[in-house]
Amino acid sequence: MRSSIDMAICCSQAPLLNPEPVQLRITRLLTSCRLLPPPTLWPNLSVAMEEGYGLQERRQSKNVTHVEVLQVNSNSHLPLDVASMDLVKRRLKQRHIQMIAIAGTLGTGLFLGTGGAIHTAGPLGALIAFALVGSVAYSSLCSLGEMTSLAPISGSFPHFASRWVDPALGFAVGWNYFLTNAFYVPVEISGAQILISMWDSHHAAVYTVVICIVICATNVFGVIYFGETEFAFSILKLIMIIGLIIVGLVIDLGGAPNHQRLGFQYWSNPGVFAGPPDLEPRYPALNNFLGILSVITQAAFAYQGMEIVAVAASETQNPRRNIAKAIRRVFYRILIFYILGVFIAGLIVPSNNPQLLEGTGIFAKSPFVIAMQISGIRVLPTVVNAGFITSAFSAGNSFLFCSSRILYGLALRKQAPRFLTICTRKGVPIVAVLCSSVFAFLSLMSISSGAETVFNWFQHLSVMGGFFGWLSINLTYIFFYRGLQYQGIERQKLHYYNPLQPWLSIWGMVWCILFILINGFTVFWHFEASDFLTSYINIPLFFGLFLFWKVTRGTVVWKTDEMDFITGIPSCEETERPEIPPKGFWQHVAAVLF
Repeated sequence: MRSSIDMAICCSQAPLLNPEPVQLRITRLLTSCRLLPPPTLWPNLSVAMEEGYGLQERRQSKNVTHVEVLQVNSNSHLPLDVASMDLVKRRLKQRHIQMIAIAGTLGTGLFLGTGGAIHTAGPLGALIAFALVGSVAYSSLCSLGEMTSLAPISGSFPHFASRWVDPALGFAVGWNYFLTNAFYVPVEISGAQILISMWDSHHAAVYTVVICIVICATNVFGVIYFGETEFAFSILKLIMIIGLIIVGLVIDLGGAPNHQRLGFQYWSNPGVFAGPPDLEPRYPALNNFLGILSVITQAAFAYQGMEIVAVAASETQNPRRNIAKAIRRVFYRILIFYILGVFIAGLIVPSNNPQLLEGTGIFAKSPFVIAMQISGIRVLPTVVNAGFITSAFSAGNSFLFCSSRILYGLALRKQAPRFLTICTRKGVPIVAVLCSSVFAFLSLMSISSGAETVFNWFQHLSVMGGFFGWLSINLTYIFFYRGLQYQGIERQKLHYYNPLQPWLSIWGMVWCILFILINGFTVFWHFEASDFLTSYINIPLFFGLFLFWKVTRGTVVWKTDEMDFITGIPSCEETERPEIPPKGFWQHVAAVLF
């Protein structure tokens, strides 16, 4: 039974720590992060010591010699202060992290997946589904942003779950999310290969291998190469999605070569909703509702991966300030790129167009390309397809980065093999990157028609794994929120906080549970064992991981007075540099954009 927490305090030589250095350390950390007022505002030194030491007293901490772990019980240890092992370097600049946040994982899910969503649910049905999933993605990212603002360290939200909820939850979430991102890499590469096959379908294996090698090399050479690559591709993706929205408006208003004004014509005929023909066609209202539910997976496929901006916090310069700025812009990213993009796509292509289902799996043909072909635009579809290839490459690149850092974070806390913590001189967790890179070559399976069923498993595992990731983020935030309240830490003074919390996290958690349950509901109309396993195998996988760590390590849920918000977390003085105000016109423009 757990009695008290042994708070980790790294000390290279001192045989015994006196109370004064400990409380001064805590006071300095809280002051630097703006969780306590500066010393000049304290009436006297005794009050300062009392405020700085209050958090430690409530935890009943003990002074110990060089201790590296926070004890859970006699059978389990959760390392908190791993600074001596964590060798990644903060090389991502402000412009890198801002562009990664805005467009890092914009890929085939948005550009190609919207076609199948419009065909299944209709233009309004697809819009509702994307808006609902977008609200859940936003709530999850707000919750993660606030926790990262306090602790911009390696491991991200799997470690937060271990640290503030239960180490077993962190273990399950970490491995589940690692597999989610690892499987997303071949999915995106396959999307790029499908697009390339529109020009050359005879050398698919060669193109797939080349894309795999380039993505892996980008992550192996260093985070600065990853940052510069994503910065360039993100700009291309932003130009492309904005251009598609403008072209879509031109087509809808009759400015295309065929001069046909569409307006809301396709919302009247064939209609705003289009339920699946094989579910409940005898009951149109019910079938339309089921159509919306059935495209939740496609909408989630487009959104997932936005958490990369927080996962990269441990390798970002001025992480608290830059992550906060990036999170605040996510709302506009969802509103403009996703919601507006789906709305425009629903205006320019009828939901009953058979070309919407051309492709493989989630990768139906892009509605924007179909609209251009119908309206008589000749050259632009080829240019857009080329842009889609770069976006698929960029998204796969981001997912590989994310999976390797999650695996590295698990290894740092002894929840994965220790050799995965090995880093190069440039701060690249090379073993974790190489292990994650192996999954990229699973994209070769998509070339063989016989492996299509297996490959669909990867797609569904990725989406379901993403739902579990969002669920754990919101659940962890609720514990985090309660812990801060109990220990008297003002979250309003963090670099980022959302005034709608904790209601945002509750909203996200409830919907994630529903998404997980209804993900494969269509299988109950035409039951097949393979489809059922594809849709729901992630549930026993997740809880199996949870119970394995729970039983073998004997972990327990943290109490609010035992949560550690200090150990192993760098102070603001250590991570944040003074912000240099922009000078001149172009620097002001860059400050607004990045």
